[in-house]
Amino acid sequence: MNVFSVDTLIISLVILFIALRFMPVKGVKQVNTTQLKGLLKEKGFQFVDVRTQGEFGQYHIPGFKNIPLHQLSQKANTLKKDKEVVVICQSGMRSKKASKVLKKQGFKQITNVKGGVSTWKG
Repeated sequence: MNVFSVDTLIISLVILFIALRFMPVKGVKQVNTTQLKGLLKEKGFQFVDVRTQGEFGQYHIPGFKNIPLHQLSQKANTLKKDKEVVVICQSGMRSKKASKVLKKQGFKQITNVKGGVSTWKG
């Protein structure tokens, strides 16, 4: 009898998949919203909010440009590859995906805001 059953294998793969979703993207800096406040005072950053236009319209952090995640691949050319991109969403999941999209498009300096707008206390 085999030590690992099919059920054990499936459960292990599901756990691995879930764990990988929460791990930071390699080569992408992570900051919290407290650290973001300091970045907003500096020059040389591009701030991108990848939430939908509706979410962005209801509330957004001043200084952020809205490029919804589903449009990021097509609109990444509006960003400069030689300037750091700081990405935010509602909770941090879409901005993590956005960081992967930007990496694939050749951006080298990317920062993801952990916790997203939901943890921002302006």
